[in-house]
Amino acid sequence: MAMTDPLGDMLTRIRNATGRRKSSVSTPASRLRARVLDVLQSEGYIRGYSEVNFDNGKAEINIELKYFEGAPVIREISRVSKPGRRVYVSVKSIPQVANGLGISILSTPKGVMADHEAREQNVGGEVLCQIF
Repeated sequence: MAMTDPLGDMLTRIRNATGRRKSSVSTPASRLRARVLDVLQSEGYIRGYSEVNFDNGKAEINIELKYFEGAPVIREISRVSKPGRRVYVSVKSIPQVANGLGISILSTPKGVMADHEAREQNVGGEVLCQIF
């Protein structure tokens, strides 16, 4: 069966792995997933990730999760824009997560970026997910 929401699948894998206190989790590779993981890494929510290519042409991304004093750094991660309901915002209406303690990840014409970067560059776009 075809997967209709690959990004939502990755976020669910991360949510499930942090709930079980796993040190890492793997997910099928794609460019959008890698760009979202770049933002998560630059904002300090994950330790890092690496891409593994297999002989059959498939690729996987191994994500190293981050914990602070035994608790996961990602307390809550949720998908905002879904395949059945896309959510687009202008630069003036980019949502703040937990009064600025969390981030929204947006897909903009200038690439995938965190909400504060989008405000600095004065671009809106599709709100992919929210993390805090």
